[in-house]
Amino acid sequence: MSEPPDLDSPAARELLDRLAGEQIDPGRALALAQSLRASYPPGLVAAALTQQALRQAARAKFGRAGQMLFTRDGLEQASSDATARHGAARFAGAGRIADLCCGIGASLAALARVASEPVIAVDRDLTSLRYARHNAAVHGGAGVAVVCADVRDLAVGGVDAVFIDPARRAGSAAGTAARDGGRGGRRLLGGRSEPPLEWCVQLADRIGRAGIKTAPGLDRALIPAGWEAEFVAVGRELKEALLWSPALATTPRRATVLAPPAADGPPGPEPAGDPPGPEPAGDPAGRMAAAGPARPGRAVHTLTGAGDGPEGAGDVPVAAPGEFLLDPNPAVTRAGLVGELARRTGGWQIDPMIAFLSSGRPFGTPFGRGLRVLHSAPWQEKAFARRLRELGIGSADIRRRGLAGDVTLIHRRLGLRGPGSAVLVLTRVSGRPWGLICTAEEAGHGSRPRIS
Repeated sequence: MSEPPDLDSPAARELLDRLAGEQIDPGRALALAQSLRASYPPGLVAAALTQQALRQAARAKFGRAGQMLFTRDGLEQASSDATARHGAARFAGAGRIADLCCGIGASLAALARVASEPVIAVDRDLTSLRYARHNAAVHGGAGVAVVCADVRDLAVGGVDAVFIDPARRAGSAAGTAARDGGRGGRRLLGGRSEPPLEWCVQLADRIGRAGIKTAPGLDRALIPAGWEAEFVAVGRELKEALLWSPALATTPRRATVLAPPAADGPPGPEPAGDPPGPEPAGDPAGRMAAAGPARPGRAVHTLTGAGDGPEGAGDVPVAAPGEFLLDPNPAVTRAGLVGELARRTGGWQIDPMIAFLSSGRPFGTPFGRGLRVLHSAPWQEKAFARRLRELGIGSADIRRRGLAGDVTLIHRRLGLRGPGSAVLVLTRVSGRPWGLICTAEEAGHGSRPRIS
């Protein structure tokens, strides 16, 4: 197999500069390829067009996407600017850090900005490793040393801390299939990761300070004793889980909610000059906290606790829905901190097996979506269709939890008409099918209908 074109060569940089700002769709790509082949080798043209398309897609994750290099798998699996910086802050003040399975270097770039010595980047895919070094330099982290190897073939030592991202597979080498028993797929959970979670934990036992990135669907039963499990969301989108070794852990469970990028565009470039100070790791005392911003204008909220169970029931009271409903952030639910959130907001659960919380007053918390209840009753589709028409609801966002049914078909059968919009929650209350018509929590009381 021939080597892919060197996208760091002068010709490649010139070509990528020419393509900057181009929107690469299939029709446009064909026309561009035909015109560019007169000046550049066909292989380089194809690689550059692919790279420009990846840079377009990467703008949602990276403020400097237009200067970075990507592989398709690497972009899909990489942490965003915000999540990478948040994770790297846990290593602030560390001397030499090893970034194992570094991929295209999203976390490497962030680690290089907090480490006091060059970061050692290890990956068995040479192209990814080259791109990682390039991307670290783009972000001002020139102090990196790269090693192309399978991390399990190295005697990792002489470092103060390690960060491991095993939730990926690079390439399809025979060794990969042999080590994994021939299983397919690119993203892996828990003990099926590569290297296996057990290997990562054993390495951490030797190194001490360690962080492991896993998919957010990680089975909490696989979390080792004494480790912290942090579930990270950007807005309401759950992004990743981070496991912190006892030397870095401050609480058993943590839900972290990062404010999403501004609605009017992709994340902006990082501030020039000195790197930002580390983000606070959260509140080990277990209080809700608004930590320092990940970047100017971006808040970091953390909720910590021991965790209660699958839905965080614990000793939280269960009662009928009140005037306000809270749909907890997925990071809170996955961390098993729904009960913790209920206790700290004065809310209650509407069903012991459902994560929705309720209260007689607005929740006003960054750890969930607050809704004001307009109508609450046992779920009967025809009765709710009439009530929605009475309220002038012409569009409804249907949220279903704990109740079977095809949302698309239900929406069609409701026959909504009117200028208003609402959230229709289909769930269970004390085991009974239940429906709630809601608006955003901050909606004024005015003449809106109360619970009926």
